[in-house]
Amino acid sequence: MATEDTQFQLVSFHLGEELYGVSIMDVKEIVRLQNVRYIPNAPYYVEGIINLRGEIIPIIDLHKRFNIPAVAKTEETEMEGGFIILDIEGNKIGIIIDKVERVVTVQREDVKDPPQMLTGIGTEYIDGVIREEQGYLIMLNTRKLFNAKELQKIIEMQ
Repeated sequence: MATEDTQFQLVSFHLGEELYGVSIMDVKEIVRLQNVRYIPNAPYYVEGIINLRGEIIPIIDLHKRFNIPAVAKTEETEMEGGFIILDIEGNKIGIIIDKVERVVTVQREDVKDPPQMLTGIGTEYIDGVIREEQGYLIMLNTRKLFNAKELQKIIEMQ
């Protein structure tokens, strides 16, 4: 039986054509798409805020943050999309996803260092790459998605 030191779990999801994952320990919940209230003068990658059971949560568009083309929305893709609510340094922040995939268990030895540039995303946001049957799973580091100044500005929106 594998120990916690040799494996971990990721919540996997699609952004555009690529498959990404974030540590299940950073995920608070996954919610369906809902109306996002626009915030004037917010950074370009902040879509706005939502009210989730009385809690105000900033919503980040990783398509904009990573310069990934958004997929064309159809009735089916609207149903598959949503928000992953992350806990980043004690603050809840939502990210827009095109489609939630599944929870995957990953062996630490299967994680490879990311190439220098991967689909327009800088390697500073990536913890590693895992080979999957259908391609690759890109493991995002939620702690590095925003620098301290950006995170503070996002938190102030709450």
